Amino acid sequence: MTDVETFDAFYRGTSQRLTRYAYGLTGDPGEAQDLAQEAYARAWQRWRRLRAYDDAEAWLRLVVNRLALDRWRRLRVRRAAAASHPPTPAVEPPSEETVLLVAAMRGLPFEQRQVLLLHHLMDRSLAEIADETGTNVNTVKSRLLRGRAALAESLSDLKPRTHTGGRHDR
Repeated sequence: MTDVETFDAFYRGTSQRLTRYAYGLTGDPGEAQDLAQEAYARAWQRWRRLRAYDDAEAWLRLVVNRLALDRWRRLRVRRAAAASHPPTPAVEPPSEETVLLVAAMRGLPFEQRQVLLLHHLMDRSLAEIADETGTNVNTVKSRLLRGRAALAESLSDLKPRTHTGGRHDR
């Protein structure tokens, strides 16, 4: 049998048990699959030596143990670092104008939205936008002009209507 065939048979015979073991250690099925996958990747790198072991599966469990402990240590360090910094201030909700602008931008074709954002939000010149988008300056100007016009029209349609005190406002 070749190395690939023996490793494949080893994997098929042990993978479910190893993944269940990793799940028992972590309590997280996704993390358990990641740990098992990493253990098998390391086993494959050492397969010529590892296949001669009396209990190669025990070696896999040792790798999973160490990987799980390393993840817990990193998590603990991250938590300690996060606890040492003051909490970030709450972010204010977007203004009504921002919500309307985003809604209007979503209605624009991608190319128009892109040049509007690059020019007005990222302060890019027309030449820089042309270079970044792979077009020429005249195309950028056209998209910018059309985008502004479409945005203005869309914003006028989305603007909240205020009542002026008619008969139905009582």
